[in-house]
Amino acid sequence: AAESSTESVSSDLADGKYAVDVTLEGGSGRATISSPAILTVENGQATARIEWSSSHYDYMKVGDVQYDPVNEEGNSVFTIPAAALDTPLEVIADTVAMSKPHEIEYTITIKGDTLQALE
Repeated sequence: AAESSTESVSSDLADGKYAVDVTLEGGSGRATISSPAILTVENGQATARIEWSSSHYDYMKVGDVQYDPVNEEGNSVFTIPAAALDTPLEVIADTVAMSKPHEIEYTITIKGDTLQALE
């Protein structure tokens, strides 16, 4: 029953870690995110580890919720909720690379057909 795209990831995935391809749209096109990303399912809730190609992001927003980086060195890394596979997720990432902080809108899509369980 794959016709409903509004179902959350959690309905079909067992708890664990998965590698999954992610795409990024929006912004200036200069920033990228690492793909595949790590998708973690814990107690039925899925989160995605998003690693940017830059260390200049100081937060991300999904809806009204702000997420801070989970790392202190290297490229900015965030763990955000992964609501559904193959469904564009609108996010905002704040970059401090410019003269003043700047929120940029992006769309992240997690490609369900690339999902691979990690041991």
